[in-house]
Amino acid sequence: MSFEKYLSTKKALIITLDDALYPKKDYLLQVYYLFAEFIEYSEQINAKAVIDFMSEYYTEKGEEELFNKTAAKFNIPGKYEHNFNLLFETARLPLKLLLFQKILELLQEVVINRKQLFILAEGNPAEAINKIKQIEWNGLEKYLKLYFTVEYNNDVDETIAHLLKEHGFGKEETIVFLSPDQYANSTVDSMIKKVSVTEIL
Repeated sequence: MSFEKYLSTKKALIITLDDALYPKKDYLLQVYYLFAEFIEYSEQINAKAVIDFMSEYYTEKGEEELFNKTAAKFNIPGKYEHNFNLLFETARLPLKLLLFQKILELLQEVVINRKQLFILAEGNPAEAINKIKQIEWNGLEKYLKLYFTVEYNNDVDETIAHLLKEHGFGKEETIVFLSPDQYANSTVDSMIKKVSVTEIL
């Protein structure tokens, strides 16, 4: 697939992390698996039953209240909520996180054409760094520049504005790739080309 229509007039590509570079569920489900294994070891509660419940709950209802619902279902002591939350920052995953194939090809083309590559990470920086360390970058990692939206009022649009100012890029020289949810909710300056990753996946 040629990405010329996205890149030909641009000097910089900005992309967000979760569900834009890789499927966020690939990270979450591995963290849930590690937590289930930990609970089996600590409390002799069947790990497979726990991970099956967590996976099903996440698929149907998302992350909200997942620990509380799991704890209630299996009588897991509340003291383990700290361990659960900490895993998101520290987990060493059984499997590397893989970039969406088309996103990998896009980023490779950005680098080959000597354009700048920026990643915007939302939420907890420690969790974002843990994810980034465990993505299979295929050699691209040395070309990445990372920005945390938490440093700019947790606002993707404000982060982008600061990034452009800091690096001296014009709005027309930049393209932004967002996850589907971010694309739907973003108020990125209309002078900046924004694309949902679903357009190329």
